[in-house]
Amino acid sequence: MKHLPKHLRPRRRYLAVAIESWPDADLGKHAFQRACWYAAQNLLGDPGAADVDLRVLDFSFADGDGTAIVRVRREEVERARAAIACVDEVSGSPVGVRVLGVSGTVRACEERYIGRASREVAERNVVFADSQRPAVVRNGRFDVHGEPGFVGTTSLDI
Repeated sequence: MKHLPKHLRPRRRYLAVAIESWPDADLGKHAFQRACWYAAQNLLGDPGAADVDLRVLDFSFADGDGTAIVRVRREEVERARAAIACVDEVSGSPVGVRVLGVSGTVRACEERYIGRASREVAERNVVFADSQRPAVVRNGRFDVHGEPGFVGTTSLDI
């Protein structure tokens, strides 16, 4: 089968997406893809979600922080950003997502937006609620291990 000439190929844009969740969350590429599809269907309907054509190309997630590269159609970037912003849960774990930027190629997307993310993660014991507890420290944020789960705090709360 022959490839289409360049002027007939569909135009794409690539969105760099930052993902944040609790340190013990276990997220995968397929679960994030499914969450993006459901968010697009709920926001835009089935025809709108098909027009946007969200596709997760690259996904990495560890210790509560992660990134993804999502491919969309060039004309649908704003609607795709809105759909991705609606993702609030993946595999039963609450997540926060934000679009870092939009690029015309996967390589430029990785170099401009994904390569800059700092991944400094440390575990410490902190005093919170009058007791010493384990916490995961990421970029000045503290996720303190409490009774029902994690509690998000800052250095001023400790």
